[in-house]
Amino acid sequence: MVYRLPPLSSMRLFEAAGRHLSFKAAAEDLNITPSAISHGVQTLEDWLGVELFVRGNRSLALTEAGAVYLPQVQAALELLARATETVPGRKPTGRLAVSVPPTFGMRWLLPRLRRFNERHPTIEVTVDTSQRRVEFSRDGVDVAIRMGRGDWTGLHATCLVRERLVPVCAPALAASIRSADDLRRATLLHVTRAGEDWAAWGGLAGIDLSATTGGVRFDTIQMALEAAVAGIGVALGRLPLVEQDFAANRLVPVLGPPLVCATGYWLLMQREMMMRPEVSAFRRWIDSELKAADEGGRTETAPARPRAASAR
Repeated sequence: MVYRLPPLSSMRLFEAAGRHLSFKAAAEDLNITPSAISHGVQTLEDWLGVELFVRGNRSLALTEAGAVYLPQVQAALELLARATETVPGRKPTGRLAVSVPPTFGMRWLLPRLRRFNERHPTIEVTVDTSQRRVEFSRDGVDVAIRMGRGDWTGLHATCLVRERLVPVCAPALAASIRSADDLRRATLLHVTRAGEDWAAWGGLAGIDLSATTGGVRFDTIQMALEAAVAGIGVALGRLPLVEQDFAANRLVPVLGPPLVCATGYWLLMQREMMMRPEVSAFRRWIDSELKAADEGGRTETAPARPRAASAR
């Protein structure tokens, strides 16, 4: 059978433009120029004999034909990417793309990444900390680390370490937080994106914080912890993320000890990526780094149903 196919490169450019509805954003995604995206899409339109986009002065929208074609192109590219990863005996690429939440990347991964580079100097690592859902093949991501409860469906998911929660504050403020009533009167620092926050810790500690009002809210754990360091209030410390703050006496725990909660950090990947040499090396390394942190927090591989990984 002779397949009558358009240029594969033009389909890739169309997929990116259709996903972003922007030639500029698609160009940034693929690290090429907007002009290259525009010309590639035009090539595909000429080959098909139909327009795929309605081009406005500052807008881009799919035509009816484009809206029908886009999900089929995405499925085809996904299938090609997965098939490529499963070719037996495929040689190592020497590249590894890791997606991590910003705070975990900054506070845990970055200080230790040198040790991975020393152990595997031939592997070029790319770290992505954007807070978005990850489509592994489409985004070129090999492995992801996410905080959650284990419902990472459709992916191979291994719990690396369970989160342990404890209130933390600057040393100068610690003397004023000696009881639950002191905590209720304090300025609490909240993280809007976190699945487990003050209500979760209160439930574990047997402390009712439902009547607590006010406080300051942040969209990242990093911002809340830095606000605590600055003496603005009391944050919910999350081990292992605050270990270095404790060691440097930037933050101190109050009303401890740390309590194990339902969430943890999980290593996620598509199942066909498991045997890639670069992925296997990273799995072994991060397992050895985190093994001592929470030996009892490990769980079995999560069950599989298709779903993307969302960053937090």
